[in-house]
Amino acid sequence: MNKRFFTVDEAYARADVFLSEQLEEMTRSAVKKLIDGGHALLNGKPMKAGQPLKTGDAIELDIPEPQPIAARPEDIPIDIVYEDPDFAVVNKRQGMTVHAGNGNTEGTLVNALLYRLDSLSGINGAIRPGIVHRIDKDTSGLLVVAKNDRAHVSLSRQIAEKTCRREYLALLEGVVKEESGHIATDIGRNPADRLQMAVLPAGKGKRAETDFFVEERFRENTLVRFSLKTGRTHQIRVHAKYMGHPVVGDKTYGYKKQRFALDGQLLHAFRLELTHPTTGERMTFTAPLPDYFERVLEILRREL
Repeated sequence: MNKRFFTVDEAYARADVFLSEQLEEMTRSAVKKLIDGGHALLNGKPMKAGQPLKTGDAIELDIPEPQPIAARPEDIPIDIVYEDPDFAVVNKRQGMTVHAGNGNTEGTLVNALLYRLDSLSGINGAIRPGIVHRIDKDTSGLLVVAKNDRAHVSLSRQIAEKTCRREYLALLEGVVKEESGHIATDIGRNPADRLQMAVLPAGKGKRAETDFFVEERFRENTLVRFSLKTGRTHQIRVHAKYMGHPVVGDKTYGYKKQRFALDGQLLHAFRLELTHPTTGERMTFTAPLPDYFERVLEILRREL
């Protein structure tokens, strides 16, 4: 058990709301589940999720250790763009989750990698072997996978030091006026919905920086190239919404009414540039836009 202690500094209408604000890594529903399971004490007595809190209240919370989930190999077709003894580059399809989580233990990219590759780094444990960075389930495109721990450390350092270049193409709602720009904000959990991320006041989240460049304009949409300077959860999707031009097909941050019948956002990681962990060679990989993305662009071009 991981025991945590909290002192309430102002009155709260609900105990689960207070704790979810203190625990960024947990959603409100997960906090409520802990409380309902008897893992929380208020002033030494069992606490209820909807219980009001007053200044000075003391909370003791027991967070159970996560149960290890060892992914198993599955014969799932994947597009391996490049592979050598140190790493592989995969063009992930839209709809595929990168690794297990939230009860999803099968059909992930990790399951496929365990079947297709002869080795994966063990730095991220049995749940996320080889995974250096992630892209969202409903985002397609390139990501790099480490096949040994030495390569994993090198690739992770490149991402942290911003020498690994990751570029995306996205179709946005509306017409972006600027030719290019730089977005720098703090991003963190949305206080109104813990399942979403949001732009927060300075100092309230983690710094997130994105460059954007207009590639093509249409009557009511814009094709934009995004270059990540940091790698926050949902960063491009949140910054696109912040611009006032959410990604087309984004069911979380986009418009409720969508013109096209899509299974996810039109966001594709099309270019990846990195330094080889062993040879030091600078390498660039690209992945073409998926067919469903190209079909939408063809429709928009015919309307011009």
